[in-house]
Amino acid sequence: MSTAVDPAVVGAGRADGVLTPWEIERLLDDGLARWELDGKRVVCLVPDGTRTAPMALLYAALRERLTGVVASLDWLIALGTHQPMTPDAIARHLGLPSADPQTLAAHRVHNHAWADPSTFISLGEISAEEMRDLSDGQMSTAVPVRVNRLLLECDVAIVVGPVFPHEVVGFSGGNKYFFPGVSAPELIDASHWLGALITASEMIGARGVTPVRKLIDRAAALVPAERRCAAMVVRTRDAGLHGLYLGSCEEAWAAAAHLSAAVHITTVPHPYDTVVSVVPSMYADLWTAGKGVYKLEPVVRDGGELILFAPHVRSFSETHGKAIARAGYHCRDFFLTHAADLADVPLGVLAHGAHVRGLGTYDAARDVENCRITVTLATGIPRAECESVGLAWRDHRSIDLAAWADREGVFVVPRAGEILHRLADRPQIADPTV
Repeated sequence: MSTAVDPAVVGAGRADGVLTPWEIERLLDDGLARWELDGKRVVCLVPDGTRTAPMALLYAALRERLTGVVASLDWLIALGTHQPMTPDAIARHLGLPSADPQTLAAHRVHNHAWADPSTFISLGEISAEEMRDLSDGQMSTAVPVRVNRLLLECDVAIVVGPVFPHEVVGFSGGNKYFFPGVSAPELIDASHWLGALITASEMIGARGVTPVRKLIDRAAALVPAERRCAAMVVRTRDAGLHGLYLGSCEEAWAAAAHLSAAVHITTVPHPYDTVVSVVPSMYADLWTAGKGVYKLEPVVRDGGELILFAPHVRSFSETHGKAIARAGYHCRDFFLTHAADLADVPLGVLAHGAHVRGLGTYDAARDVENCRITVTLATGIPRAECESVGLAWRDHRSIDLAAWADREGVFVVPRAGEILHRLADRPQIADPTV
């Protein structure tokens, strides 16, 4: 078992294997012992079902170790603006004995109620001047910082979640569970739009403290509770743990992101004419299934096609569907040119549209948009709806995945969405200070 380099972190990991149950237990015992949690009110921030992770294992292990030691123990599902998890889904996700209301109440499990204004409490704001500094000059509007009020009713907040390459921030995890995980819309919109301005192609898998990471770290510093992190690096096929790191939300995340870069980024020798991204059912709408685009767009040749194969996906977003219908899917420069016309659309929705549509240019004089690739939906969303928002359409029933996998120039990727694919000759971004 290889130990984490930073002495402030209790952790271990290996890219070529997974931790044993004994190693996981030892790391949890050693890490929790450092945190001095006796008699404190604790809230654990955990992912929803759109992330592969052994959450039932971690939930049971932490609950066993903390019950009777801490004054209270709550579990807050960091939804961002994803759909709330159903009681049945929560029970499966955390390994609860039942999905009935009494069991959920007894285990003190909460969806982040992002649609309820009473959820939030203000922590202040990030000034326009500071936003300029954090964003390397790309944004200069003050941003209110509001967060789930449970974080003001606890002494310690523990992030318990996996780390993956991420299109907005570089690598997910750490303080991202606070912002956007349990934050109000303002910080969600600002962080996602900053990522879109830089572009998903530049951000995804960028190692170290990116401008978006700087922003969410700065917002998280306003949280009055102690912040701790149990960061996981997960084997995607079965949720085995390549690594587990316990420490601060900055240091534990950095250790996990370093291992994630070795585990969750793969290279291919050449670009493909057509890439078929087969996304699993844990992505229920395009808002989440878009990860199947971000993680594979780098290996589609210029002028090629990326097909998102997801017959189970029947909507762009249950939450943001109307705003998406209004804004559509376009490259960043289109949205920048039409900023005044789309001022009523949340920046987070525009960011989603730019992330899915990918790189491109927009000629305002001729009103012509030229995107690098074609993005095609082979989903349960009707053709007219796809084309009305600027995406191509194919009948998913016309695609035989096994037969397509044998076609020259076609790359079929099962269970897409978590492993980032890059070209082998793409320069790797070195770690800045982490």
